[in-house]
Amino acid sequence: MIMDFARTALLIIDVQNDFCPGGSLAVADGDAVIIPLNTVSRHCVHKGAAVIATQDWHPHNHISFRSAQKESSAEKPALWPDHCVQGTYGAAFHEALDLKPVRLVLRKGFRPDTDSYSAFFENDRRTVTGLNGFLREAGVDTIFIGGLATDYCVLYTALDGRRLGFTTIVLLDAVRGVGYPSGSVEKALLSMEKEGVVLINSRNIIDYSLQ
Repeated sequence: MIMDFARTALLIIDVQNDFCPGGSLAVADGDAVIIPLNTVSRHCVHKGAAVIATQDWHPHNHISFRSAQKESSAEKPALWPDHCVQGTYGAAFHEALDLKPVRLVLRKGFRPDTDSYSAFFENDRRTVTGLNGFLREAGVDTIFIGGLATDYCVLYTALDGRRLGFTTIVLLDAVRGVGYPSGSVEKALLSMEKEGVVLINSRNIIDYSLQ
């Protein structure tokens, strides 16, 4: 059966300045995802699919920031430098990303004490972002995913997509990974494949058929 784009959504994950070259948490070659994502998003809109972009939107004292970690805290030290702080240049979408096809911008990670990798759930695994409800209301059963980063927000979004019952397709040429710790990108790809996520290049999606 040929892909029904009217029941499909493209999720553009966190293509923001802080995750691109020159940003505070830059992903190597992160801006290389923009050209394939622009191409796919325009095609999706032409075919009647929804395009959704997520945006990390952290307060200045977010729990994931090293700068916000109290020296006396018994918690595991935060992993990341300050990034995507609300209203800053670093939190803005990369200027080359075409936002005209985007129907919805979903901001996540805005609660000071909870991080949010997945576009579907906060990291507490209980607090929903509202994306699942939006997709169900729109009649979506298949999601394409591209953006940053393969081993964190793309990974968590893809796994949650599968658990929620969506046919989930990650566009390999439209993702890049942090690569921390070493081997995390390879591990993420294996985890996604194990859970039934389809890994293809964006040029293949027009001809992709549901099995």
